[in-house]
Amino acid sequence: MAASSPESDLGSIECFQNYTAPEVFVQGLAGQINQQDVEAIIRAQKQMLQRFEKTNEMLSNCNALSATRFALAQKEFKKHTALLIEMKKDLDHIFKRIRNIKTKLSNQYPSAFTAAQEKVFKEADEDEEGESSNRNQVESSENNKRTSVSGESAQSGHSSKSEQVEEMEQSSDGSRADTERQMKKTASSSSDSSSSAKLSSSSSFDN
Repeated sequence: MAASSPESDLGSIECFQNYTAPEVFVQGLAGQINQQDVEAIIRAQKQMLQRFEKTNEMLSNCNALSATRFALAQKEFKKHTALLIEMKKDLDHIFKRIRNIKTKLSNQYPSAFTAAQEKVFKEADEDEEGESSNRNQVESSENNKRTSVSGESAQSGHSSKSEQVEEMEQSSDGSRADTERQMKKTASSSSDSSSSAKLSSSSSFDN
């Protein structure tokens, strides 16, 4: 390495004569930082700033739209409340007039008024009885459907038993003829019982 001459040292000292010591220290630190990384950070900050500005614009537009919609909804709500109040007042006036008419009719025609009231009460009772009878009919029809479904399931069970017996008959040897006959008799008796059960269920359904 070549030794540094005193003239070069004097030149380097002369270039820093116009700066203070803190400025020289800061410049030395700035020379150690990578400028490419600093530029990348600045670009990222600019992109984030643009996105934040766009989001602020969108939020401001949303707030403006919501404010206008809220104002319209508030006006409509006030109109509806006023309409309901007027309807309530009209209904109160109507019921008051009906009560006055009833009192006048009861005072002028007491016998006819009582007869009309009794007739109205009877009609209401008949309507309630009709509704209860309809409900009972619906419940009875549902019960009959359930019983018919249970009878069909029992019949299907007996038919599966008879199919099993037939399979056993086909697979058995000639030496087991007596046992097969007995099994046929039991299957026929079970089918007779199922048919009798079906007849009884159908008769109950007809009733």
